Amino acid sequence: MASWWSGNQLRLIQNNLRETDANLDVDLLISDLKKLSTNVLMMNAGGIVAFYPTRLEYHYRAANQQKDLLKEAIDKAHAADMRFIARFDFSKAHESLFNKRPEWFYRTKAGKEVNYHGIVHTCINGYYQREYSLQLINEVISQYEVDGIFFNMFGYQTRDYSGYDYGICFCDSCRTRFREWSGLELPETQSLDDLVFRRYKVFQDVTTKEMLERIHELVTSTGKEIAISTYNEHKVDIVRKESNTDNRRPHPLWLYSASENVKSLEDSWEDKLISNCCINAIDLVHRFTAVSKHEMSIRLRECLASGSGLDFCIIGVFEDYPDRENLPIVAEIFKYHKDHEAYYGSFLSAADVALIKPGGPAPKSMKEYSGLFKMLKEQHIVFDVIHQNNLLNQRDSLQGYKAVIIPDIAEFSEEGLQLLETLYQEGVQLISTGCSFTEGAANLSFMQRVFDLKPGQVQVYERDAAYLKTADKGLFKSFPERDWIFLKGTFQELEFGQHTLSQLPFVIPSTFGPPERASGHLISDKSFGASIRTDNPVSGGKNSLRRAVYLPWQAGELYYRYGFADHKHIVLDILDDMLDQRWRLTTNAPSNVEVFFNKLDDQTYILHVLNLSGFNGMTYSEPLPVYRLEITLHDIGHCSQLTSLTEQVEAAYAMSNGKIVIQLPELQEFAAIVVKIEETPKEIVV
Repeated sequence: MASWWSGNQLRLIQNNLRETDANLDVDLLISDLKKLSTNVLMMNAGGIVAFYPTRLEYHYRAANQQKDLLKEAIDKAHAADMRFIARFDFSKAHESLFNKRPEWFYRTKAGKEVNYHGIVHTCINGYYQREYSLQLINEVISQYEVDGIFFNMFGYQTRDYSGYDYGICFCDSCRTRFREWSGLELPETQSLDDLVFRRYKVFQDVTTKEMLERIHELVTSTGKEIAISTYNEHKVDIVRKESNTDNRRPHPLWLYSASENVKSLEDSWEDKLISNCCINAIDLVHRFTAVSKHEMSIRLRECLASGSGLDFCIIGVFEDYPDRENLPIVAEIFKYHKDHEAYYGSFLSAADVALIKPGGPAPKSMKEYSGLFKMLKEQHIVFDVIHQNNLLNQRDSLQGYKAVIIPDIAEFSEEGLQLLETLYQEGVQLISTGCSFTEGAANLSFMQRVFDLKPGQVQVYERDAAYLKTADKGLFKSFPERDWIFLKGTFQELEFGQHTLSQLPFVIPSTFGPPERASGHLISDKSFGASIRTDNPVSGGKNSLRRAVYLPWQAGELYYRYGFADHKHIVLDILDDMLDQRWRLTTNAPSNVEVFFNKLDDQTYILHVLNLSGFNGMTYSEPLPVYRLEITLHDIGHCSQLTSLTEQVEAAYAMSNGKIVIQLPELQEFAAIVVKIEETPKEIVV
């Protein structure tokens, strides 16, 4: 029997309660939630503050609470056909518990606790989180009919709410467990260049997963249908992520937050669903002022179009919440999902390309990955995100892609390398960037076998006038009049094998100032910005020889950080050449329109088009209409019916040389179109 959450149809609202909400008007809250078409309510149960009459000694109950709020909220949510997920936070506890059991709590290197306005940081290796939290969970799930449990700030937390980082925990439990696990003392630094700290990151991963396994064992032992949710994939049913903002976060602003959060889970795990929480507040400090309604609209629609349900959060309750501007757009999008949920929850891939998301305890190359994600989105290439952490379970899916992109991932497991090599041998083309496959003997051997390369010295160019030359204009078609593109950051020297074609000759840095000395550049005949493996041909296609491309620099990170289109066009020109421009979807849409394309079944596809033109890089405003859009679908069959799910969106189609050309005369904000394909007649065997 399928679990209640397996349909992936969540319309979740989280009311993140304050202690002062302990006696809230539940009837009014349920009424407000109904207006938003909510079908799942997430609300506080316990941890920092218990919102029910707990019997446990070390569980602080909300001051002056006059009723069992948890029971009332669960009962009335169920009566309104809503599921209820109980929220816990064990990362901190009330200072009264610290006064009784100080050994359960986090300690700085100097041995000090962190007391933030009467709430004290705990530690995942201390007794409170490792043992006592299970008693808290059991008290709730055994006495209340909850449909799910969610854990906030799960794992290792080192910052307070003001953002101050106190460093790793040095409590006795951490010292002892790390010594027993590794034979080492806790690291003195938090640098990934420190081998002890890297071991500590693995230790964090192992102990976090161990705790999740214990929670999973407890919950499943009840025999009840209770979903487990937190910000980790291990032994979890509903993986929670957040699209949020933070006034201290460095630019650039990340336009694709919701799309990336959903895709990196939805495309990679079949046995889990993603609930991407769209945080209303602009940051943790200013919880009572919301982000722009236009930003909220983009987040929620990206969630839907990428394959998840909806998830929205405010602090407190609606009756005294001082910023109501975003509620109408939330209500509109939630209602849209309610009215059309038959089309949502079970998207299938129609992607040409897979982009691997770096995994492991301490991924280093997230900017490289994000820049490549941005390139593919802007070019409207239909792609999936396959998480490195679940790569081995996606063997069948990976065989269906035309190309796999590896963004500066230095190390794969031996099993992961075997999978990638098998894909390569079967004709899936590989494109790799940065210093991929350079850590450990197995990765270096893979690099030589598949790319016919050996890594050399790594150079770092910051204030150096380094360039790459786009010499082959047949390959780099975007550069008819631009011969040099600038290079910054990491550049890896390569030793080329006999089966490689070298491209993008390195322009050796020279003087750049004063103007009178801006000369003297030489073109290297040994260093290059791209290598193309050319052996082991596959039948068909003029570019079938070019199956493994290596860019020994960070094109994605440069595009993410600076936004110069040259770095994007290098990657896209190579992709176009590798695949001979055989894309499933092509369009005349500008780069500030986001296109999503998925399969629903063998005869049905769904197309979403989202207008991002209201984002200027800093501010979100009303998008400008986009006119005369055409989206062409290749090699999926003949269209029998086109249905627009969005009101006031007209769509038409025409068949042209076996291709479906969808025409949108005008795009305001969002379009959702269902494409039905004529069923192929079954062959009659006589």
